[in-house]
Amino acid sequence: MDKEMNFNSPAVYRIRIQEDLGTEWDEWFCGFELVRETRGGILLTGMVADQAALHGLIRKVRDLGLTLVSVQRVEHQTKEGETV
Repeated sequence: MDKEMNFNSPAVYRIRIQEDLGTEWDEWFCGFELVRETRGGILLTGMVADQAALHGLIRKVRDLGLTLVSVQRVEHQTKEGETV
C-alpha cells in the first residue's frame, strides 16, 4: 500500500555536497549533523520543518558556492542511522 507523503510536514533530510568543509562551518548548518566522508565531501543530516526551510538550506549551499550532489528525504531512521 502506497502512502501519500506530506512534503509540508517536518522530515529528516540527507543532503550530500561534493566539497569538504572545515568544522568552523558546523554552526552555519545548526541542527544538522555534518559527516565528513572518507572519499571527500560532506553529508548533512537533520530535521527540516517544511519545504520553505528545505529551500533555505539549499540556498545556503548555493551561497557558499558548493556543489549539491543529492537531496534525500529519509522516511525513518534507526538509532544506528540506517534508513528503514
